[in-house]
Amino acid sequence: MQFGKVDDPSIIDFTLPADAPETAGILATNKPQQNFQAYVGCAKWNKADLKGFYPKGTKDELIYYATQFNSIELNATFYGMPSSEQVITWKEKTPADFKFFPKLTNTVSHFKRLINVKEPVEQFADAISNFEDKLGMAFLQLHDNFKPKDFERLKIVVKEFPKVIPLGVEVRNAEWFSNPTIAGEFATLFEDNKVANIIVDTAGRRDMLHMRLTTPTAFVRFVGANDDVIDKKRLDDWIGRIVEWKKQGLENLYFFVHQNVELSSPLFSAYFTEKLNKAVGTELKISVMANSNPPSLF
Repeated sequence: MQFGKVDDPSIIDFTLPADAPETAGILATNKPQQNFQAYVGCAKWNKADLKGFYPKGTKDELIYYATQFNSIELNATFYGMPSSEQVITWKEKTPADFKFFPKLTNTVSHFKRLINVKEPVEQFADAISNFEDKLGMAFLQLHDNFKPKDFERLKIVVKEFPKVIPLGVEVRNAEWFSNPTIAGEFATLFEDNKVANIIVDTAGRRDMLHMRLTTPTAFVRFVGANDDVIDKKRLDDWIGRIVEWKKQGLENLYFFVHQNVELSSPLFSAYFTEKLNKAVGTELKISVMANSNPPSLF
């Protein structure tokens, strides 16, 4: 993923900021979670991107991917409206504990820009409802130039979005974060409607690392810098924060690893998963590279 890429990541301060004050309040409504759920995955299962991950001769990439991860950030649905039949096909290729996190189609977010989108939103929701228990959360990613002046459109979509479908929203324009009043308003909208405020950790947009949870679910999109030393330290820092959030009442973690060069995404996912298992007692499978000589992160 090229969003937020910088030429020299060594000049970036990757320190995780303190939590927004409201985050503690959101988590305090829950008791420390004994049944904490964590889902860790990549952004795609395409063999062309994840070189070295699939064994030679793999015929169905999703079937194999789902043996290594318990979730996928489903970006395929961003580029075309999924059909019910396609969703059912994906669902039936994966084990019972697998979760899909489909991105709303760009017709809604980018072309119509949330104007008169009730029909395509309902069409999308109807299709992905066929994931049934394997639906993790739908997420709406707004265009970089979708600004607070368009806030009323976002309000309508959030309030009208089918409540049976869990939703996360990612706002990208810097104006959403530069004004504390605006940042508070859209976060309150999400909180009132039980919508997750997606956190993006990428080098070139540190403003999107807002640490403002609006539900007891943390949906994190981690974009690596393709620098092993830097990215391992960043993932270590996330483990520390998640440990604290879990103590405070975090119920769910949805953590998806992106890279500017995606072939290393499974490696960093494996690193994060092993650290998470040790830190909070989860028992997630640690993915392996099929390549006989994969680079090691450990």
